[in-house]
Amino acid sequence: MQKIISYPISILFAACLLIILIFFHGLQWLAFNLFGYQAHKKVVDWLVWWLMAGTGILGTTYKFEQEEKLPTDRPIIFVSNHQSMFDIPMMIWFFRNNHPKFVSKKELGKGFPSVSYNLKHGGSVLIDRKDAKQALGAIKSLGQYITKYNRSAVIFPEGTRSRDGQLKRFSENGVKMLCKFAPNALVVPLTINNSWKLFRYGKFPYGLGARIKLYAHKPLNIGDYDFPTLMQVIEEKIKTKLE
Repeated sequence: MQKIISYPISILFAACLLIILIFFHGLQWLAFNLFGYQAHKKVVDWLVWWLMAGTGILGTTYKFEQEEKLPTDRPIIFVSNHQSMFDIPMMIWFFRNNHPKFVSKKELGKGFPSVSYNLKHGGSVLIDRKDAKQALGAIKSLGQYITKYNRSAVIFPEGTRSRDGQLKRFSENGVKMLCKFAPNALVVPLTINNSWKLFRYGKFPYGLGARIKLYAHKPLNIGDYDFPTLMQVIEEKIKTKLE
């Protein structure tokens, strides 16, 4: 019954989503080309706020908790589980003071209003998952970038979204490369719950009433751990808050 009810609501949401993405695509272009990075970032912050607000049509709510307030004077590496494309807007919004940049698949770099423009011009990197050399090189450049500007990188070591909320196997290479080239960064494990429920029926219709939660664990100093131990601690922390 809920799936049937979701069809007309999902059509309304999809229409609103498209309007938001197209409108802010134009604003991003103007802000970036006329005023530069800071203006573009402000537009992206408001873009993601409207995207999150738009999911309210579906009855979606968001809850954010963090164990410690994060500094803005050193780079941060967010390592998170991954459940849906709506993980990204809430990360940008809740960590907007840390300027999060993403490791994203190259397919998202074109054809998606607002999303593709931000990924290409906002400091994130696009990787070819079939080309390990290119992917690691791009991640290396991101580590150097966040070190230079005291910004943050977000990486999903599962590599792809979990369709049912269950944690997939972690790949270490991307996290290892970021840690190597941003050695003074703090590593912050993130746990996301319930965003997969927006896609419980597949791509359409959308799921109703998802109660999405984002939990930021206590930051970890890279230098306090050898890398295998660091990855183990990250995964264990993520699991402790996974519902």
